[in-house]
Amino acid sequence: MTTIYILWLRQLKRYFRSKTRIIGSLGQPLLFLIALGFGMGPIYQQARGGKYIDFLAPGIIAMGIIFTGIFSGIEIIWDRQFGFLKETLVAPTSRINIMLGRTLGGATIATFQGLIILCISLFTGFKPHWGPLIPVALVFIFLIALLFTALGTAIASLMDDFHGFQLIINFLIMPLFFLSGALFPLEGLPKPFKTLIAFNPLSYGIDGLRQTLINVQHFGILTDLLVLGSITTIILIIGSWLFSKIQL
Repeated sequence: MTTIYILWLRQLKRYFRSKTRIIGSLGQPLLFLIALGFGMGPIYQQARGGKYIDFLAPGIIAMGIIFTGIFSGIEIIWDRQFGFLKETLVAPTSRINIMLGRTLGGATIATFQGLIILCISLFTGFKPHWGPLIPVALVFIFLIALLFTALGTAIASLMDDFHGFQLIINFLIMPLFFLSGALFPLEGLPKPFKTLIAFNPLSYGIDGLRQTLINVQHFGILTDLLVLGSITTIILIIGSWLFSKIQL
């Protein structure tokens, strides 16, 4: 447990010491909130009624979480290049604990980033339902963060090139994000799109956030928790196995 705590704390210290990283990572979510929230608002209101910013905000919160979480995997490549990872791996401790410490640290940072975006969205007109499901929303935020941080760790365990990692992540993340219902309702879509969305784990995270924050659902909260929790566990196991096989 000491190893997990120390590596978790190291991730947090590195994050809070980098003010530019905190501010810079808010740019894209803020752009989506303002540009889409106000630009598409009248069209959404005319077609479905209600405020588009309320529908959009949970998806943008998830966007900030997944990009922060999955790009934390690049720190493994960074530490490998500069020798810190080698020093960590030769220490008399389990590689599983090392992976869990790093992953939990990255997930905590991604969760914090999601909460910042939630607070920012309030100033753009987002009005969540402050009810008893708010704590469940925090569970969904953390599960999304943990899933994509573990995924980033798994991918980074197989690579030693910064540019290759970024290309693969962008190739993977953008389809997952756009095919999750983050930006548009899931009702009335063609069947192929519904199939892709149903196999996308992020769809269940965003659906869970919508239900807990604005009382709008598609799959159901129990289904969201079950699917998201199961896939997160599977990715954690795969990531732990890949990290344990790292060769320096």
